[in-house]
Amino acid sequence: MSNKITEISPEILAKAKSGEIPQSRLEEYREFLQEVESKFMNHRIIVNNRYCRWFEKGDMTLEQLRHFVQQFSVFSHFFLVAQLKKMINAGTLEGYRASKEILANEIGVIFRRPGQAVGTKSGSLSEEEKDLSTDPELVSTEGTVDGGVFKFKAGHFEWLLHIGQQIGLGFSSMGKRKHGTASTVFFCDELERLYGSEDPNIGEGGSFAVENWAAAGFWKQLIRGLKKFKERQIPDLKLAFFTWHDAVEDQHASHTQDELSEVFFKEGFDRAKFVSGGLEMLDGVARFWDGLYEDLNRTAQAA
Repeated sequence: MSNKITEISPEILAKAKSGEIPQSRLEEYREFLQEVESKFMNHRIIVNNRYCRWFEKGDMTLEQLRHFVQQFSVFSHFFLVAQLKKMINAGTLEGYRASKEILANEIGVIFRRPGQAVGTKSGSLSEEEKDLSTDPELVSTEGTVDGGVFKFKAGHFEWLLHIGQQIGLGFSSMGKRKHGTASTVFFCDELERLYGSEDPNIGEGGSFAVENWAAAGFWKQLIRGLKKFKERQIPDLKLAFFTWHDAVEDQHASHTQDELSEVFFKEGFDRAKFVSGGLEMLDGVARFWDGLYEDLNRTAQAA
């Protein structure tokens, strides 16, 4: 992912020029940005995800796709636990609401732009267009859940259930801890421990790591592979779960600088804990993808 983490924003430079931020503090901030760039954005799971490189070729068997969807469903479901803990452990009302908004959207409350009428219709979009560009009756990538509409079908896990049903996975085969491999369960536990940490510095580091991993392009790799599989085997395979998340992460990527400055200049910020929490979180992410990569031989033999 191309990024400009080390570029200090005009707002911060203006505060330094006015004396609101001491020059020594500005230099500490500059060093912090360089450390994050060096350690986070160059983490191996961001720059070289072996499983996603394999997946985007689209050569997976049906059994390999089932295994991937099942493991991803466990992660997706248990992300709710981590997000709930992040909300509970928020240090401010603003952070509490931001976390609650993500949680509410995950379970089916649709984002609504200010001034947007409730229940926007999808017009003349075909079913294929709705799937690839997201159906506006069920989802939106912009706005707030405040005043939004809840729909069961808008819950993210239910989007995965649609895919599962199309490839032979039922509700009883998806999303439970018992369905996860050791590496998937480890990742879920690390999300809860780090992303949902009671220590705000560790939690912020874990959150930043998750957001930038998600914005680093793996969604696009998955979509490319799924489209090839779809063309080859299941023409009506539903991809909305993946296309929606890709669209959202493209927007999140542009907020990186704002997030870092907000965290760094907050009273009580602990740089070492932030970096440690982020790197441990990325190691947990890597464990998930490494596990999937190691499972390839087993699923290939079972196919």
